[in-house]
Amino acid sequence: MKKIELLAPAGDLEKLKIAIDYGADAVYFAGELFGLRAGAKNFTVEEMEEGVAYAHERGKKVHLTLNIFAHNYDFPQLEKYLDEIAHIPFDAYIISDAGIISLVMEKLPGREIHLSTQANTTNYRTAAFWHKQGVKRVVLGREMSLEEIRTTREMLPDSMEIEAFVHGAMCISYSGRCLMSNFMTERGANQGLCAHPCRYKYALMEEKRPGEYFPVEEDDRGTYIFNSKDLCMIEHIPELIEAGLASLKIEGRMKSVFYVATVVRAYRQAIDAYYDNPQGWVCDPEWMAELRKVSNRHFTQGFYFNKPRNVDQNYESSAYYREFTFIGLVLSYDPQTKTALVEQRNKMNEGDEVEVFGPGDHCFSQVICGMTDEEGRPIDSAPHAQQLVKIPMDQPVGKNFMVRRHIS
Repeated sequence: MKKIELLAPAGDLEKLKIAIDYGADAVYFAGELFGLRAGAKNFTVEEMEEGVAYAHERGKKVHLTLNIFAHNYDFPQLEKYLDEIAHIPFDAYIISDAGIISLVMEKLPGREIHLSTQANTTNYRTAAFWHKQGVKRVVLGREMSLEEIRTTREMLPDSMEIEAFVHGAMCISYSGRCLMSNFMTERGANQGLCAHPCRYKYALMEEKRPGEYFPVEEDDRGTYIFNSKDLCMIEHIPELIEAGLASLKIEGRMKSVFYVATVVRAYRQAIDAYYDNPQGWVCDPEWMAELRKVSNRHFTQGFYFNKPRNVDQNYESSAYYREFTFIGLVLSYDPQTKTALVEQRNKMNEGDEVEVFGPGDHCFSQVICGMTDEEGRPIDSAPHAQQLVKIPMDQPVGKNFMVRRHIS
């Protein structure tokens, strides 16, 4: 069978390289224009060129998102933008808007088009319609159950691919089509500027009792009634693959390199374990333990097995939970001295108990002993952002290995 694709987010060039190094088959990102994550750093044209080259040299794919919903005034700039990036060999373009699809097909004939989840595809007839328009793959709406996905796959021609999100933040609005942000903050979610009002704290006030706020739940602090837990489907890899999906997509272009590395690594291990032994596959508890080490809002299975209920919402807080903090990125390793040059990402101290991990199953624990600055002078701590330090390693490491510390 054709192995399913693991598709990872890349909010900037560093995250793209990390995602690929840690096992993604493909990455998706936006340029500085026309993507739905204006808050991410996104890519200049030069960075796009470098990123695509980095991926293709390693046999990986790159999908460019152009998934805003366009207004008339967007098209003159969009045409110039497409001319500017026409030479870059993207493997696919992820688009929501029919007008943008038609423009890309006109200006870049033969390029592969993927229909964004923003286009609200929740049935096989809609997917078949888009296939007739020349779309190669549909990213399904997150409102579909696993059974609906199976049926959709059965009703479509083999030449049509389907993709679904399996991990990351869930939007309270239908397929992400939200007006709350525009109404409350004048930041249009469908133009890439979502202010995430679903994470705000809300209380109930009766019209004739201004200033009297009533708790919607039993908690007198108010409630986060729109705040969904994060999607997590790592325990159901066999069902996802056997439903006929071509690609499993991770959300998170605005998340950290630590998030990207950890989540991609866990899903890579889970997918590979399935193909090694489909009949005997079981979810390794370590995979879920790894996912809890990065920022999350606790986990839900979304719509895959039933419509979300009250247990799929986090009414207590919109804050992230995590068990570890990312403190360093390995830049190089000297096998003679068994010392790594590490770029600090959060304060680290001599004597810290840490975990060091890399792609695959490389992971070990140690205590930081003998830390020095870049010139080899002993130091007790590294408090400065992106400070370069040298740390003796108990085991060999490679470039882009990561150092994390448990949050006590």
